[in-house]
Amino acid sequence: MKTWTRGQLAALTGCNGETIRYYETIGLLPEPLRAGNGYRQYEKHHVERLYFIRRARDLGFGIDDIRALLTPMDAGTIACGEIEKIARNQLDLIRAKIRDLQRMKQELHTLVQSCQGGSAPHCAIIDALSDGQFS
Repeated sequence: MKTWTRGQLAALTGCNGETIRYYETIGLLPEPLRAGNGYRQYEKHHVERLYFIRRARDLGFGIDDIRALLTPMDAGTIACGEIEKIARNQLDLIRAKIRDLQRMKQELHTLVQSCQGGSAPHCAIIDALSDGQFS
């Protein structure tokens, strides 16, 4: 059976070695067996689990949500309705962030448009930010 050290696992998955250790510490990644020299020996299921965690993190899922996704997988009792609820909640959070970013983009666009450029005793952007006009 193929095994990897933490460094090899990090290189394979693109995940920082300290992050791997953190995931072990908080229980997201099962602790691997140890070789006679004390080195951790990660197996294929560790690689697959780490890819799952990384993909979930890339989609913005927090640690608690990832744990909630993994728990039923580990128990072999996946309830798609519960999983869907977690995913829908994440989707709602992303939509809210997009709305906030669009609002910020519009406010910043307005600020940039108010700028005369060049040298002036007062900068419209600095003045607007200082006055709290845009919030």
